[in-house]
Amino acid sequence: QLVESGGGLVQPGESLKLSCQTSGFNFDDYDIGWFRQAPGKERERVSCISRRTGTTRYLDSVKGRFTIANDNAANTVYLQMTNLKPEDTAVYYCAATLEPVAVFFPDADDYDYWGRGTQVTVSS
Repeated sequence: QLVESGGGLVQPGESLKLSCQTSGFNFDDYDIGWFRQAPGKERERVSCISRRTGTTRYLDSVKGRFTIANDNAANTVYLQMTNLKPEDTAVYYCAATLEPVAVFFPDADDYDYWGRGTQVTVSS
């Protein structure tokens, strides 16, 4: 099970930190990714992290603004989002994959477990 939290309504330029709490499976075996889906748009990969190597990957439009981090002891992965823009508005999902993030940037079909999402709205 994956449970996202930390979404909300913020103004452009502000920050949010999303959390993805995992349970019910062997967290150590899986790499974790964040996706988002805006109304009328396809789900897109935002970021992911290899829990073995620490390799991180980001969507080009969020590089330098978003940071993904892993807390093994807490079985939690975070997505720190800064300088948020209206185009970041979406439902954000975390997901778990057995595919090696250290080798490539997995897409939605590569993930086995999904959370239910948390809404992020950036608006003035």
